[in-house]
Amino acid sequence: MSFYDYSVTTPAGEEVSMANFKGKVCLVVNTATGCGFTPQYKDLEAIYEEFHDKGLEIIDVPCNQFAGQTPGTDEEIHEFCTLKYKTQFPQYKKSDVNGEGALPLFKYLKSQKGFEGFGKGPKALAMSAMLKKIDKDYKNNPEIKWNFTKFVVNRDGEVVARFEPTAKMSDVAECVKSLI
Repeated sequence: MSFYDYSVTTPAGEEVSMANFKGKVCLVVNTATGCGFTPQYKDLEAIYEEFHDKGLEIIDVPCNQFAGQTPGTDEEIHEFCTLKYKTQFPQYKKSDVNGEGALPLFKYLKSQKGFEGFGKGPKALAMSAMLKKIDKDYKNNPEIKWNFTKFVVNRDGEVVARFEPTAKMSDVAECVKSLI
């Protein structure tokens, strides 16, 4: 199976196939409204504004699996994103990204790009320390570690990059730019 064989669901319950995005660059991200990384919505919107007309789509999947940081309804999440961060890209139905109930799309993305570390710096050290308490083997499995993990998919449907929430958003933007 390929990226284009998967789908996400809108808050209204409509299935959206990734095949709709053939020929586009996709940035798939699991998000949260009450997380220390939530301000990344501002950066995501800036990337969207710069590259959407050139072929970028953002697939925003809110997820409440990490410390319950997305407690709202799909409608409340959308309202938060559009009012606070003026997002123009859609938020899809709140879904799980890990475990038995994980969206098949995220299972696929994780199979294509596993965890490669949090990088360097204070946020990376903090994430590593926290995850050691939650999952001693976190470095050796592909599971999503926290909110705002991003996957970049090229115009051919290949998963070319995974960015942990601690990655610089400028690096995410450069990756997208290189594929546009």
